[in-house]
Formats: sequence, C-alpha cells, structure tokens
Amino acid sequence: MAFDWFKRKAKNITTSTDEKKDVPKGLWHQTPSGKVVEHDELKRNNYVSPEDGFHVRIGSAEFFDILFDGGKFTELDANVESIDILNFKDTKPYKDRLKEVKAKTKLTDSIRNAVGTVKGTEMVVSCMDFAFIGGSLGSVMGEKIRRAVDYCIANKLPYMIICQSGGARMQEATYSLMQLAKVQAKLAQLSEAGLLYIAYLCDPTFGGITASFAMTADIIMAEPGALIGFAGPRVIRETIGRDLPEGFQTSEFLQEKGFVDFIVKRTEIQDTVAKTVNLLAVNA
Repeated sequence: MAFDWFKRKAKNITTSTDEKKDVPKGLWHQTPSGKVVEHDELKRNNYVSPEDGFHVRIGSAEFFDILFDGGKFTELDANVESIDILNFKDTKPYKDRLKEVKAKTKLTDSIRNAVGTVKGTEMVVSCMDFAFIGGSLGSVMGEKIRRAVDYCIANKLPYMIICQSGGARMQEATYSLMQLAKVQAKLAQLSEAGLLYIAYLCDPTFGGITASFAMTADIIMAEPGALIGFAGPRVIRETIGRDLPEGFQTSEFLQEKGFVDFIVKRTEIQDTVAKTVNLLAVNA
C-alpha cells in the first residue's frame, strides 16, 4: 500500500509522549533571541549567553561569587529582615507576601551586604535581589545601605551597589520613600570621607532607585542591554503623546546621553571594578 511507511512496524511500544518530553528542568536556558544554552555552560560564562551575549538575570549569590576572589566573602547585617509595620494589605496581606517570598528565595530582604576582596582589594558590596518583591526599596534596604556605608567609613573601604529594582516598595508607603533621603545622606558622608562609590546598573533599574542613589555614584557602570529609567516606556509615551527613540532606556542609549560612564560585561566586571578602585580609591 502506498502509505505503509506511516504505520508503526514495532509493536508493544508503551512509552507515552509525555514521558519522552519529560526533560529535567534547569538544564537549558533560552535567551530572548531564541538561543538555547546549557545551564552549566551559562554558569561558566558568568550567566552570559556565549551565543548572543545576553545577560541572564541573576541574584546576589551569583554576583558575589563572580565579583569576590574565589567567591569568598563575609555577609554583613544578615539578620536584618523586612516586617509588616503598617499591616498593609493589597491583593493579599503584606505579612503573607513576605512569608511566601522569604520561604521561596531564602532571603530576608531585597538586598544583601558583603565584604571581601576583589582582585586583592578589600571593599564592601551591596547587591539587590530582584527575586525578592522585584528588588524593591523598603525600610530594610535603606537601613542595610546605611550600615554598609558606616562600615566603609569605619574601615576606609570603597563601596559598590549592584542595582536591579523596580523601585520603591508600595507596601511600605512613606517608610519606603524616606529611604531615598536616608541613603543619599549616608552616601554624602561617604563622599566627605573621601571614599569611592561605584554603582553597577543591571536589568531592570527603575523608579526611585534610578531617581536617587543609582545615578549619584562617582562611577556609574551598567550591564549591556539593561533597561534603566524612572517610569516605563508606555507611561512616558502616553504622557508626552509621542513615540520614543529606538533603544530608549537601554544602558547603551543612556551612555550615549552621558548618564552612564561605562558599559561593562558581566564577564569583565571583576577586572573593571578592581582597576577602577585601584585607580580612584585613594584610601583603599
């Protein structure tokens, strides 16, 4: 018969289609351009796709491993954690939201402080975790940055903040907004002490973070292709009633306009930070 090749020759094959497709999760990562990269290869390349250079979003654990020598560091203020001080409720109580995200991420808030050496030079790094309520700025983030700055001043160390955030945490209302002034005041003290402050802007960096301390660093670095801004492009477009330039709010666009000093690939961040600190940090 003409269509015999469509018939299954071997009998008693019992493996279901679902079983055949049951590949363990986490082995592969697909970038926005459609490139598929093995997870182990991605990790070896500091979570940057070797196929298209896409920077996969990572958290503080991965950043500390990349930045500090041998991945070794001492965490500071690890016991400071978010609480529901306003008994806030939106679609669910804030205390429940905190409980869930703490259990899921194993983090106490959206930022971690660490001290260690970068190419032999000791420094303090605060890194945001976007997985914790979008890396949002709350009272704990402001307090942790304050403590990190005080540690830098006491020990005459340079400071770096790795930013990745959607902005202020609405569940903490005014307490959240107060942190903008609090952080800026502490960073002014860091500057008065003659100590270097570096900001590394990752995807995404938005809202009050961008409007304050992300853009007041001595040196502002950014990851390639990171989206950085205050409001989102849709809000801006509707407000001004006109189309936005191509690539608007990307790190490359901001560098062209003078808002960012350097575009630094994650694979080069340790060397770049070390060279910058050794060149500019007089008291390091």
